[in-house]
Amino acid sequence: MKTLEEKLGYTFQDPSLLENALTHSSRANESRGSQASNERLEFLGDSILGMVVADHLYRNHPDLPEGDLTRTRAALVCEESLVQVAQGLDLGDYLRLGKGEETGGGRNRPSIQADAVEAVLAAIYLDGGIGSVRKVIQAQILSRELASLAKPRDYKTALQELVQRESGQVLQYRLTGEEGPDHDKRFFIQVTLNGQPLGAGSGRSKKEAEQMAAQAAIAALEK
Repeated sequence: MKTLEEKLGYTFQDPSLLENALTHSSRANESRGSQASNERLEFLGDSILGMVVADHLYRNHPDLPEGDLTRTRAALVCEESLVQVAQGLDLGDYLRLGKGEETGGGRNRPSIQADAVEAVLAAIYLDGGIGSVRKVIQAQILSRELASLAKPRDYKTALQELVQRESGQVLQYRLTGEEGPDHDKRFFIQVTLNGQPLGAGSGRSKKEAEQMAAQAAIAALEK
């Protein structure tokens, strides 16, 4: 855990908070109640992250209209962004998973990694307060703010433009499933081209899931 703390730039006064933040529900379920999952921390971390990012954008971009503020915040706190944070921290190496999730590749599952980032942020907040978590968010997430402002890529539009190079191409997005409680719902979308599956993605809104599916489809077409 010391290595992870070094990467975060924060040392916990109560290490059990970090341990809890890294404990997936599959591990908690196997422990039959002796260990708590990180789901409550994830719930808190989601709100803290959104507030800190929104506050930063509001204060530092007084001329930016509401729509651009919303779009930039979404790009910074979306699953794709949080997975990049997790990968930079090698967070998957520290996750505490149940046996089934472990064998099923849970350490590399984007949704699990993104949720763990939010849980870790909540743990830092509870341990050291808003100032401490703000510093970590600044270093790990807001450092990519300029890239988000400069070029928030619209993968759906890019995919549409790519397939329209040939006439008669029909793209469709279909909701294939959803999971999680109402406050933390995750949606799964599949995009098809002329009825054939082309890409799939998930996100915390249908729009985000469609963007992730379109990104996967572009990668498949450009191979």
